[in-house]
Amino acid sequence: MRSPSILFDRPDSNVDTDVREEPSSFADLNVDQVLESMIASREEYDLNPFFYAPLHDVAAVRYRHEVLRDLEKNAVFESIRAFTHKIWAMREHLARAEKLHYTYQKESWFLDAVEIYCDAVSSLAEELTLLEVTSRGFQAFREYLADYTASDGFKSLAAETHKLKDDLARVKYCVHIRGNRVKVSKYDGEADYSVDVEKTFAKFKQGAVKDYRVKLPDWPDMNHVEARLLDLVARLYPDVFLTLDKYCARHRNYLAKTIGNFDHEVQFYLAYLEYIERFKSAGLPFCYPHVSARSKEVYAYEAFDLALANKLVPERSAVVCNDFFLKDPERIFVVTGPNQGGKTTFARMFGQLHYLASLGYPVPGRKARLFLPDRVFTHFEKEEDLATLRGKLEDELVRLHDILQQATSNSILIMNESFTSTTLRDALVLGTEVIKQIIKLDSLCVCVTFVDELASLSETTVSIVSTVVPDTPAVRTYKIVRKPADGLAYAAAIAQKCGLTYESLRRRIAP
Repeated sequence: MRSPSILFDRPDSNVDTDVREEPSSFADLNVDQVLESMIASREEYDLNPFFYAPLHDVAAVRYRHEVLRDLEKNAVFESIRAFTHKIWAMREHLARAEKLHYTYQKESWFLDAVEIYCDAVSSLAEELTLLEVTSRGFQAFREYLADYTASDGFKSLAAETHKLKDDLARVKYCVHIRGNRVKVSKYDGEADYSVDVEKTFAKFKQGAVKDYRVKLPDWPDMNHVEARLLDLVARLYPDVFLTLDKYCARHRNYLAKTIGNFDHEVQFYLAYLEYIERFKSAGLPFCYPHVSARSKEVYAYEAFDLALANKLVPERSAVVCNDFFLKDPERIFVVTGPNQGGKTTFARMFGQLHYLASLGYPVPGRKARLFLPDRVFTHFEKEEDLATLRGKLEDELVRLHDILQQATSNSILIMNESFTSTTLRDALVLGTEVIKQIIKLDSLCVCVTFVDELASLSETTVSIVSTVVPDTPAVRTYKIVRKPADGLAYAAAIAQKCGLTYESLRRRIAP
């Protein structure tokens, strides 16, 4: 029987999902914030390794797109979510069974867990035959489920579970209490006097009265008296309880590995779809990007920073979207403009979009074509580390050297305000050398800088500028547009802030 995966198109996929270390770019791109918010209620599934293993194969990305498109159908989503909830309940029963001390009680919780499992699997198998699923992932899993539920092993497990539940439900006994003596016996048609007692005392009831009945607590744990009573009941029905013992020993590994893997892997999709629903409801667009591992002509329209949107949407603040494209020989965005104008956000957004696309997810934006990188490198400003005994500039150079040593033509580099610790002249010299190295590598890059000259180094560099309101230069629009870097917007904003505009100076020197 085939064991399909809902995450990988090939069983022999060489994607390493055992990676436990977070990629170094996560914190710089704020992908760590996205991930933390996305899986906040799913820690038990340990999904992080899936996010640390981006795909480098276009076919593998399309495989996930197909699965996500099926899950975007409400009926399919609800069916899968109901299944995962049942499997979660099953695990809760198993966890409870592990914590209990009395054998028959442990076995009862185990039996309930198996019953939930059988019901979850049978229901999903039936529902998937009725639902329209077109992805290879769901079709393969549906086929597996049909074979699995029709197998002798599963049918035997389900039948045995239901019979044992019925046998236990038929166990009836009487407890006789006289003083300190307790006697347990089989139920033998003893009369139920509760109706007669209620009838006898009914004549004393006058209108609405206070209810003095005590509700006995229904704790999961048994006390020693209850456990002793259960042991005595087991002696009265040895066949049933012996069957229960053998059942638990025989079906200890009842959970099919493929079913467990499916429940684990499908959380990767459910978590993201539930996460982005909050943004869709706020009117922000998502799209399935066209991905390529060869062409470096990329674009995105109405794209936005997902981590920033996660903060702004709950505050009902506006999320500014931006467009970008690279075509022909263009490889490097050089971003300039005023401080606090959205340059770093643009750089993060570029990195986020490519990383999310490499996971096979829809990306924040109306339309996108993106490159599948082998790695995303980031070079953001960091505080000095006394342990390295290096100055800030030296540390920046060492980190950049390491990145350039590892980067390939298939890498993406995000550089944010590098060389701010040195003079403009030195920053120009160093920045030029780094950009030349990146041009030589033919990598995609976003370089946020205060050095305008870097924007016109070659035909591979594209100058984009964060803009301000024309009549009020101090007010940022957070829109990033293609235009030559001239520093005017930034200079005008600073001049206005310092009271050095033409109008300000003329008023001050007027007689």
